[in-house]
Order: sequence, then structure tokens, then C-alpha cells
Amino acid sequence: MSAAWTAPFAWLSTSALPWLVLTLGCYLAAMALYRRSGCHPLLIPVFTAVAAIVGVLLLTDTPYATYRSGVSLLTLLIGPATVALALPLYAQRARIRALWLPLSVALLVGCCVALLSALGLGWLLGASDATLMALAPKSATIPIALPMAERFGGTASLTAVAVAITGIAGTMMAPLLVRLLRSTDPAEQGFALGLAAHAIGTARGLQIHPTMGAFAALAMGLNGVATALLMPLCLALLGRG
Repeated sequence: MSAAWTAPFAWLSTSALPWLVLTLGCYLAAMALYRRSGCHPLLIPVFTAVAAIVGVLLLTDTPYATYRSGVSLLTLLIGPATVALALPLYAQRARIRALWLPLSVALLVGCCVALLSALGLGWLLGASDATLMALAPKSATIPIALPMAERFGGTASLTAVAVAITGIAGTMMAPLLVRLLRSTDPAEQGFALGLAAHAIGTARGLQIHPTMGAFAALAMGLNGVATALLMPLCLALLGRG
């Protein structure tokens, strides 16, 4: 690398500002593209923005650890954003009480299917035990999926990738599945979206309809708790606990 490029790249590796600007710029550009496309499901911002950022990291030969350190300030917003989800939930409290039974059944079935399908497909494809443990909690949100995977010997980095792919794929496929099932209730759509696509699905639900976002947030939180409770049980039944 020439001397003219050495200083700028050294600054990139030590300063947080360029990575913050890159992340926000990619997200804003992805949002503009998404809206211009008529909200095409294959162009959801979290997918296109991540693809752009990964491309920049590869072109500049920047380690992920450097990028993660540069955007660590953004992680401080996760706490307030999570707490803010209580507002739409509180607004839907009456309907949540009325639907507690079907929501509980959907939660139990959805969580078990997510766990057992990951374990079953991985086993059929000859995955190692470490890979199976990493894939099992893929439908839970990251703060729960990572410690659950590590507890049973899974690889945390693989779990993070599996969770991200699950959220992106679930959010992309949701519009098609809604049309196929002819669902018109934003509450049931949101609960399914949050159950299958965790935080990414919840973010999309909040953009579409407040009721959808509220029930997606409810499903995301409940599925995280259910995954933590049911994953050890499923593994014990399969003889892998």
C-alpha cells in the first residue's frame, strides 16, 4: 500500500467516526431504496445495508472487530429501544389479555418447531454437536440465543449468523406467507413475525402497523424466554442435554 493511503487507513482503524457515518449512511440509503422499490421484501434495509457494509469491510480489508469497536456507541441505544417497546404493548394490553390462550398455544408450537427443525435438519446434514447447539436457538433474539448456545457448547459466531439469517429470511418471506394464508389481522401477523423473525421482524412490524409491532414485540420477548426454558428440555429428550 502506498504512503498516500497508509494514513487514511490507519485513521479508519483507530477512529469510530467513519464507521458510525458508514453505518448510518448505508441504512439511510437502504431505506430510500426500500421505499423507492415499493417496499419490496427482498430489499429490506437490514439486508441491503449489511450487504453494503460487508462489501466495504472486504474492500478495505478491515477486520470485523475493528468495525464492531467503531460502532459500539450504537449498542447503547439497544436498551432504550427495548424499553420503548413497552409503549405499544401497553396500548394493546386489553387485546393481549383476551387472546392469551391462542397466543400461548402459538408460542409453544412456534418455539418447539423452531428448535426441533434446526436440530433435525442439522442432524440430517451431518452437523457436529457444536453446530447443532449453535443453530438450535436461531429464532430467539441475540441476547438470549448467544448465551444459550454457549451454555451447551455451541459456537457463538455461528449462532449470531444463524440468528441474523433467520430474522432477515423471516421478514422477507412474511408478506408472501400472509397472502397465502389470507391473514388480515395485524395482531396475528405481528405475533407470527416476532415469533419467527425476532428483532428484525419486530422492527418491520412497527413500521407497518402499531398493532403488528406491539404483538411482534410480545412474541419476540416471550419466545426468548420460551427458548431458554424449552431448549434444555428438547435436548434432553433427544439425548443431547
